[in-house]
Amino acid sequence: MSVLVNTQNEQEEKVLLAFLDSLRYKYQSDVGDKAEQINKAFLDQYNKEIDQADAEIEAGNYVNHSDVEELFKKRRKAL
Repeated sequence: MSVLVNTQNEQEEKVLLAFLDSLRYKYQSDVGDKAEQINKAFLDQYNKEIDQADAEIEAGNYVNHSDVEELFKKRRKAL
């Protein structure tokens, strides 16, 4: 999974990096001149995932909203 984050200020950046470090996540910061290449790769992957989701929906592999509502009604009654 890829996540592209643009922080609003230096404090947000420090907090985010400290959080990622604390969980030992691998990340790349300050991409500088590679930003355009990274943005393109991110958008390409995002569009690929959207296309896959569309294909699954067209193939009938989805859950109807009404089915989810019915499931929640049954769960509430069971409690």
